[in-house]
Amino acid sequence: MKTLTKLALSAVFAVSLPLMAMDLQQAMSALSSAKTQGLVGEQPNGYLGVVGSSAQAKEIADLINKARKAEYQKLAAKNGIQLSDVEAIAGQKAIEKTEAGQFIQLNGQWQKK
Repeated sequence: MKTLTKLALSAVFAVSLPLMAMDLQQAMSALSSAKTQGLVGEQPNGYLGVVGSSAQAKEIADLINKARKAEYQKLAAKNGIQLSDVEAIAGQKAIEKTEAGQFIQLNGQWQKK
């Protein structure tokens, strides 16, 4: 009976692997596709936003935003400026670099660039 239980648990674990959370590297790899599909877009505050309701898009945005915030905090400390200033500059640059057809947020509204 123990062998059958172990086998069943192994099968459940194998099936659940694709459902496990992605890491930052996977999120970075998926970002371009998510932007092209219109799932995420750039915001003026320097962070990604979720355009539609998608769990994967939220996970991508959350992971990348966490990494971005850590970098912004380092830059702010290094340059003796406020975090909000770094975020605003990064947001402006990200929006400028966003490709045509992808989403950006302006005045609180999502629109295609």
